[in-house]
Amino acid sequence: MLSRFRRIGPRERPLSQVPVAVRVGAGAALLGQLLLCALQPTPVATAQALPRLPGTALLHAASLGDPIPLAQLLTLYLQAFDNQPGISIPFLQLDYERVALWLESILALDPAGQYPLMLASQLYAQVPDAARQRRMLELVYRQFSADPNRRWPWLAHASIMAKHRLKDPELALRYAKALREQTSPAQVPSWARQMEIFLREDIGEHEAARALLGGLLHSGTVTDAHELHFLADRLAHMQAAEKSSAASKGRRPDSAAPSPAGDQK
Repeated sequence: MLSRFRRIGPRERPLSQVPVAVRVGAGAALLGQLLLCALQPTPVATAQALPRLPGTALLHAASLGDPIPLAQLLTLYLQAFDNQPGISIPFLQLDYERVALWLESILALDPAGQYPLMLASQLYAQVPDAARQRRMLELVYRQFSADPNRRWPWLAHASIMAKHRLKDPELALRYAKALREQTSPAQVPSWARQMEIFLREDIGEHEAARALLGGLLHSGTVTDAHELHFLADRLAHMQAAEKSSAASKGRRPDSAAPSPAGDQK
């Protein structure tokens, strides 16, 4: 009975019964496919340019009233942009003007966010290119003014970089002055607000450094006893150094003059 339900299909023919023309055609097609694959150039990964972002108004509209998730997505995209399929792009090849626009747009979406300023000062500003470093530090400086008491760490870092990496004490002083003038003593550590004093001392502006330090001591904003002692000692050191320098400039080089006793011999 089971034989009645056995599947009946066409019998397979041996290869020898296939016409020669068909076998030759199939072989030629296979050989042509192999040659075509061999002759194709090796795929080369090419870097894609960082796309332009629409204006802030359009970004806010696209966020549908909740800009923070969009800001986070844009941050993740920007941070991972240097790693593209099959290629890693050095930061030196990125368009820093466009990078700056991305960071500013992200901050406009999420003003309380600190991550874009961290990327600017501690990631993109680390490239061995002075122009790109300055572009990122200036971005930090401009954005600092919008929220000084929360964004001060990135400007303090920028001031240190300007002095030690760019070897530009005047730029470092500009940032340090903004830290002193725009931040609140109650919300920003004193060391950050005192950077200007010691930078002025380093570049030879001793009188201005002493005036700032003396004013700080008399302002009453410094209450820690150890810090007061350190600053008072530093002020005394500055005053002593200045007196010593003035005295040395006014002293005649008597040691170079011949002694009367020597002339009589």
